[in-house]
Amino acid sequence: MHKIGAWLRRRAENIAAGMLAVMFAAFVIQIVFRYFFNFPIGWTSELTVVMWLWLVLWGAAFVVRESEEIRFDLISGAVGRRARIAMGIVAALALVVLYGASLKASFDYVSFMKVEKSSYLKVRMDWMFSIYVVFLVAVLVRYLWILSRLLRGREPEEADLSKTGSGL
Repeated sequence: MHKIGAWLRRRAENIAAGMLAVMFAAFVIQIVFRYFFNFPIGWTSELTVVMWLWLVLWGAAFVVRESEEIRFDLISGAVGRRARIAMGIVAALALVVLYGASLKASFDYVSFMKVEKSSYLKVRMDWMFSIYVVFLVAVLVRYLWILSRLLRGREPEEADLSKTGSGL
């Protein structure tokens, strides 16, 4: 099961890299047409924005690990194991309840957007925003899994500070 999960995660990273490549190519095309040919085109801006939206939500749903998320752990780092687990349970429950409560409304809104199309690409807006529903479901599954681990007494995954860096 671990090998299948690792393989799926690598494929999710490949898809994210593909989206980044499309976004970069559209950005370069936009610059070339605007500044070299003095012919601004709009579809490149629209594609860049859509790829950014999809990249951020896809990455948050399938690529970023729990230990890689941004945390403010001043309080949780200062308390004992049982208090950390209790705080993790409260946080996971809050996320599951809030995202779960918003799921139907989000799905209904995204479905309703089928009546609109994007300005340049003429893609239905429900397709463009469907990634949000995918993100919601993925986050719900992730935090239900985390909640089940916490309820069994396993602490939240800690960040490996030896692998943390500024990106330089």
